[in-house]
Parts: sequence; structure tokens; C-alpha cells
Amino acid sequence: MGKRKHSRLTESSTCENVILHIVFLLTMCLCLVPFVLLIMISLSSESSLVNHGYQLIPSEISLTAYRFLLGKSTSMLQAYWISIYTTVGGTAASVIITLMFAYPLSRKDYKYRTLFSFLIFFSMIFHGGMVAGYMVKVQILGLKNSPLVYMVGALMSSWNVMLMRTFLQTSIPEAMVEAAKVDGAGEFRAFTSIIVPLSLPGMATIALLTGVGIWNDWFSGTLFITDSTKQNLQSLMYQTIQNAEYLKQHMNEVGGDTAAMLRNMPTESARMAMCVFAVGPIILVYPFLQKYFVKGMVIGAVKG
Repeated sequence: MGKRKHSRLTESSTCENVILHIVFLLTMCLCLVPFVLLIMISLSSESSLVNHGYQLIPSEISLTAYRFLLGKSTSMLQAYWISIYTTVGGTAASVIITLMFAYPLSRKDYKYRTLFSFLIFFSMIFHGGMVAGYMVKVQILGLKNSPLVYMVGALMSSWNVMLMRTFLQTSIPEAMVEAAKVDGAGEFRAFTSIIVPLSLPGMATIALLTGVGIWNDWFSGTLFITDSTKQNLQSLMYQTIQNAEYLKQHMNEVGGDTAAMLRNMPTESARMAMCVFAVGPIILVYPFLQKYFVKGMVIGAVKG
């Protein structure tokens, strides 16, 4: 009787696993379809997009959009380099500053914990706005036409501080820090030897959120950068697409071969090719941070 019951439970569990796998596969396909469509549109000719719209299987394959974006390879590579080092440097600095700020707030014996927690919470609701931010970055910090402007805005995030503080409170017992102090460790030694290694999930979560934000930041480039050699990838591509659309809108003002060239200039396919260029590095980095990201979001989301 026990064997029959065990076999029925095993069969039921197997059926449930099969159903779950099918559901997950269908969900994965639904998530992949938009990205595949994005790639197919970027590989479509502008005329096929005008005549047939978006298609998973392009009626006419063309690399014109990629040739258009890579027409100035030097500018593209330079913009890629600026995006890479500002994203890496800004993310590393943001994670360090956030962890060092959140750790004292997670300690109940910190004297000014309530004051700084209120200031962080207050800044989440009220902020100076775009004008104040522009004045600080340009007139005080002197970041006009400096790639550092992409990093400065992401160094401190109130939401990330609150997330990390909650993560530290819920995942790292205070007894571990107290035990380290009994063994003779100071605050800095306890922080570097205990807090930092145990905070990897929370740090990975913040790193991913901050890195994606810096990498996708095109607005700072249009607002603070007038030198084309200092633009990041997003700003350069945004400006390229805007110029192409402007020329295409005014093609009726010119005639002959120039009008034909402007008529065939890729705009929609180039926009999608721009998205492919931009999303590539994030897709490569995400699998390495996924396990830490999920754990950090789950633990950090619990109120403490």
C-alpha cells in the first residue's frame, strides 16, 4: 500500500514538473519574441518596413542600418569606451558609497541613525529638480563637457541606500559584528572582513540597477555634453537618429540624388539597431549577477 501511494506521489510530482517546465518554456519564448523582433527589424530594409511593417521574418534583409551607425567607426568606438569606463567606474563607486552609508544606518547603536535615515527618506520625496542639478554639476563641480557627469548623478541613490540598509538588517546578525569586536577587530576590520563578503547579493543588486542606469543614460549627454568626442554611446546614437530624422523630414526641400539618398536613409531600422548595440553588454553581464540579484531583491524587499 505504501509503495503504491509513493508511486502515485512520484507520478503526480513528475506531472507537475512537466507542466511547470512547459509554462516556463512558453514564458521564455514570450520574453524572447520582442528581442528577436527587435533584431529582425534592425536587419530589415527601410522600404520593407514602410510597405509591410514589422515582421519576424523580414521580406528584405539589409545591413544598411548597421552601416549607417558604424559609418564613423572612430566616434562609435570612442563612445563605447566612454560608456564602458563610466559605467564600470560609476557602478563601483556607487556600490562602495552606498554600502558605507547604509551600514551605519543598519546599526541600532549608531547615535545619528534616526537623523540620517530621515534625511535619506526626505530626499526620496523632495528633490531640487533639474535646474538645481544643472547648477551644481556645471557651476560648482565644473562637469560641463566632462564624461564624469555620467557618473556623478549615480553615486548616491536614496532607494539603493534604503534597500541595502534593509538587506544588512535582515541578513547579517549583529552578533557576528559583536563577536568580531570581542576577538579584537575594529570597526573597519569588521566591515571589510564580515560585512562586505556577506553583502555580495545586495551589492550585486545595486550594481546591476546602477550599471543599467548609467549605461542607458542619454539625457546627461544631451544636457551637459556639447563636445561630440565626450559623448557616451547612448547620446551619440540618439543624436545620430535625431539628425537622420531631421534630414528625412526636410528631404522635400532638396531634389535629385540627394532627395533619393535621404528617402532611403534608415530611421526605424537604425533605431532598432541602436537598441541592439545598447543592450548587448547588459545581456552579457546579467547572467553573472542573476543569482545575487534575485537573492538581494528578495531579502532587501523585506521591511526591517
